[in-house]
Amino acid sequence: MNTDGKPALISVIMPCFNAAPFVEEAVLSVMRQSYERVELLVVDDGSTDGSREILERLAAQDPERIRVYHQENKGPFPARNLALRHAAGRYIAFLDADDFWREDCLKRLYAALVERNADLAYCGWQNVGQGAPGTQPYIPAKYEEADLVSRFLKGCPWPIHAALVRAEIVNAMKGFSERYFSAMDYDFWLRILTVTKNITQVPSVLAFYRWHDKGQISSIKWKQVLDAWHVRRDFIENNPALVSHIPRGSLNILTHDCLLDAGYKAYWKRDLTSSQKLFRQALRVGYWRLKDLKYLLPALLSEGLYRSLIRRVDG
Repeated sequence: MNTDGKPALISVIMPCFNAAPFVEEAVLSVMRQSYERVELLVVDDGSTDGSREILERLAAQDPERIRVYHQENKGPFPARNLALRHAAGRYIAFLDADDFWREDCLKRLYAALVERNADLAYCGWQNVGQGAPGTQPYIPAKYEEADLVSRFLKGCPWPIHAALVRAEIVNAMKGFSERYFSAMDYDFWLRILTVTKNITQVPSVLAFYRWHDKGQISSIKWKQVLDAWHVRRDFIENNPALVSHIPRGSLNILTHDCLLDAGYKAYWKRDLTSSQKLFRQALRVGYWRLKDLKYLLPALLSEGLYRSLIRRVDG
């Protein structure tokens, strides 16, 4: 509660780039939250598909709670940082323009934060839409009962819209880094650990992640894996005290195993662009076993020769 007895204001940050088929549903899922003290800050990231007009119409319908900003196309993370500079809330939530929440999402996350005096509350989520890699509802483990650093190094703990954070924590982190485009949400949650480990789970599916074919970042597999690898490596190098309890061998696995794991998965699916790039990176960092070399060494060939060789294997 605020000193005036009212619930604290929550600022919702939404980047939008060419999301015309989805953005109205996303905005309305914020405006229809059962937790009513919400402001929505949307940054139109140079859309050309009518998204801007949709946002302006929605903002005109609720000018007290919706603010729309515009920038030339720079990507979602610069857009989020722009919105954060204008956020007035004591708590921050993120929602992309193609995703949505259950009506009680913010209410339940906020209640958990206040009741447990936590800095961050997270919830379960569900993939929806064509091409989604599994659509079963998913509730993550209670990370706060485990070694948070080791668990977060295994992979992004939750999607960008499945958590509520105290604004002072976000401000201490100075928002999002803009270095590795497809893994900046992962980078953000990892860097949270440099500021706080006081997190709490809401064991319900409250957030929905929409899969589609409109140029989603998550659809570029090799780029996503390599960016996440860079994020892990940088976190480990920049925070030696936080990882000092993890044995060196385990730390190498946490850092590099994603290259081989994702590389092999791409190889057997014959996503040869991804497998070649990931196998090459595994060779560069020296993370391989003798039995891996028959798969990794051909990746050093030119793209055309690599594909030709695999076609012969398949033939």
